[in-house]
Amino acid sequence: MPDVYSQLTDLDVAAIEGLAQAMELRAADPLQQGFVDSYMSRVALPEAARILEVGCGTGAVSRRLAGRPGVGEVVGVDPLTPLLDRARELAEGIDNISFRSGRGEQLPVEDSSFDAVVIHTVLSHVRDPGAVLGEARRALVDGGWLVVFDGDYATFSFALAENDPLEVCAAAFRSSHINDPWMMRRAMGLIEKAGFVELRLESHGLAQVAEPSYMLWVLGRGADALVSEGVIGVGLADALREEARRRVAQGRFFGQVSYLSVVGRTST
Repeated sequence: MPDVYSQLTDLDVAAIEGLAQAMELRAADPLQQGFVDSYMSRVALPEAARILEVGCGTGAVSRRLAGRPGVGEVVGVDPLTPLLDRARELAEGIDNISFRSGRGEQLPVEDSSFDAVVIHTVLSHVRDPGAVLGEARRALVDGGWLVVFDGDYATFSFALAENDPLEVCAAAFRSSHINDPWMMRRAMGLIEKAGFVELRLESHGLAQVAEPSYMLWVLGRGADALVSEGVIGVGLADALREEARRRVAQGRFFGQVSYLSVVGRTST
């Protein structure tokens, strides 16, 4: 089952709208916001720094970066026009942010023009992460900072016990929405090969039990994927969703995934 994010240009309006809502839903989680603050706390930016976000989507991370002290300009790049339109709408009134159309494998920016490049939940979706990292290196000044943040999606789980039926939704989500669930486990080597040094790896955990809006979205997309592949019928998919809602109401729901971040610099 192909990664839906690798086929963005083929998605219909409803599917794109669903992705946009999911991006903003995830970004609104205080834990997710804390992840951004955590990895950026390890980056020593110059005054009036220019930051490039690769694969910005609706611009949620770009907006948070633009509000950090000392940041002069943030440029977000994404290949999908509807997401860029939403990003511009949501960033209205933020003077130090702009968005451009382009892909991570061929960034629409000049050489050595940014102090930092942030690649937030993107590399696990692309077919050639080395090309994206190479473009990030090209865009950075000497001594510039790279941040890669992504899910260790092999850890996605809804299980409360062995053979929990909700776990099939986690597996289906991985196969339908993630190109490489294990990419971050190899990220250090890929980033070093792209020419970055002083690499530091950090682990971040996300678990939702009460008000698990993002995890319920993930579970629902996994159930939908199983229906679209003909593995289960609509009735069973609805039953899996209902079981998740029942657990939430009873205070028994559990959903979790681990994230990893790598911060490094270009050599000088």
